[in-house]
Amino acid sequence: MRWLTLYLRSRRAPMALAAAGGCAALTWSLWSVFSDSRNVDVLMVVLTVLLLVAALTATLGGPDDAIERAAGLPWPPRRVAHLLVAFLVVVVLPLATLATGARFGPAWLVVRDAAGLLGLTALGAATIGTARAWFLPLGWTLAAILFPRSEPIGQILTWQAQPPGSTAAAVTAGLLALGGLIAYAAAGPAPRAPAEAAQQ
Repeated sequence: MRWLTLYLRSRRAPMALAAAGGCAALTWSLWSVFSDSRNVDVLMVVLTVLLLVAALTATLGGPDDAIERAAGLPWPPRRVAHLLVAFLVVVVLPLATLATGARFGPAWLVVRDAAGLLGLTALGAATIGTARAWFLPLGWTLAAILFPRSEPIGQILTWQAQPPGSTAAAVTAGLLALGGLIAYAAAGPAPRAPAEAAQQ
């Protein structure tokens, strides 16, 4: 258990979990206060999932790049477990509201977008580093919300904002989730530039 405690502290997990909980509470409160509908708008659900993923992005990398590549530790299973726990956090926080006056759903939309956005973030962490891993999910999701499309290729390009029944969106999210899981588990977070590492 001591290893797990040190690992969580080094990944800034307590702070990230507090930030994720705060984001979920804030969006739930805003909808409860300013809307008469119990069912939260789909775009608000998508943005909430995006915020939760962004809050947990910092946990994908630690303070020491050398330790991340230490051969003495079986890193791939730990990285897979880390992503699965992050996925559960992103899914459970919105779905916990289904019994309240502001319901973030449907459940499949939350699961699909959480898997796809977390996979995209993990891909970013493995290729461009943890500090910039949230850039692509943020930009892509905002573009999908601002410019929704309904034709087949548009459903792929704007998968985040598609209705829960969209097969193209589900396949796209699944491929991103699988690609991110494999890339992050195998390679871990990309090494930081010397100047960036020196700032920590």
